[in-house]
Amino acid sequence: MLKIGLLSDTHAWWDDKYREYFESCDEIWHAGDIGSESVAERLAAIKPLRAVFGNIDGQGIWMSYPQVAIFTVEEVKVMMTHIGGYPGRYAPEIRKELYDTRPGLFISGHSHILKVMFDKYLNCLHTNPGAAGKSGFHQVRTLIRFVIDGKEIKDLEVIKLGNR
Repeated sequence: MLKIGLLSDTHAWWDDKYREYFESCDEIWHAGDIGSESVAERLAAIKPLRAVFGNIDGQGIWMSYPQVAIFTVEEVKVMMTHIGGYPGRYAPEIRKELYDTRPGLFISGHSHILKVMFDKYLNCLHTNPGAAGKSGFHQVRTLIRFVIDGKEIKDLEVIKLGNR
């Protein structure tokens, strides 16, 4: 069983609440637009960090993290990328790889819109944690915590960090 802390679109913004909410997690996952190497380093100092780069990230982030991460946690295949869309509207540049991979959990960021949806066609949970940073049009900064236990994704919590 692993407890995961998930965030996206920090855009170089650090909030001490990240530490508060992720200290009880086993891993932290960042779905891109980290914004600065120092934010990635600070997250990795809390717990092991898995991340992908986003469209605003610079070369340092690109060299440290992939555009698409595919990995297995417990018995769940995970695919994470920054620009991914959502069920029924997946981004064209990721659609083929997503359909070929068929993960049990697909994570993306980019939209700044918190969204958790089940894709019946792929038999996959799609999750976008919204935006944890202050840049963008979103009104409320959010992140997510959840547990992967065997094949089960459970105990999902949406955490509101406050207004942008």
